[in-house]
Amino acid sequence: MRTPLFLLVGFLLLGACMLLGRLFSSNYPGASYAATVTFVILWLGISSANLWVGVVKAGYTLSEELPIFLLIFALPTSAAIFLKWRFL
Repeated sequence: MRTPLFLLVGFLLLGACMLLGRLFSSNYPGASYAATVTFVILWLGISSANLWVGVVKAGYTLSEELPIFLLIFALPTSAAIFLKWRFL
């Protein structure tokens, strides 16, 4: 149940970062790029924290938790890169 929640949070954070990048792009031309980079860095930290919790607190092995980490990190990040490349 945690994986869909983390994916939802990732896409919501992506939407917030893209919205901020869009709002500030009229005053600062590099805002959409900065918003994308900020999202990727934030999401890497959040995903890594989730990986750590899964291994240390929940008792999963790293090999069990790594595919979940890759899924949680890669889906919102690839969406961010696609949105930046295609629409912003």
